[in-house]
Amino acid sequence: MSIGASIFLLVIGAILTFAVNVSTEGFNINTVGIILMVAGVVGLLLSLLFWSSFSPYRRRSTAYPEERVVEERRIERDYP
Repeated sequence: MSIGASIFLLVIGAILTFAVNVSTEGFNINTVGIILMVAGVVGLLLSLLFWSSFSPYRRRSTAYPEERVVEERRIERDYP
């Protein structure tokens, strides 16, 4: 889930929870709004977590030996 979709779920959930006053039987619209807000928060946290793990600005520490040895071999094959 992307960050935009997570924010969209948060907004729709907040609207359903706090702005809509509808009474229905067997279906509570406030509960649906809360569920959407929770899903939006979880999606937003996961998106930010994975976004930071693939960020090109993170620091990478690699240790290379001082001298690299590259060995070249010539392979000669007889093709029919």
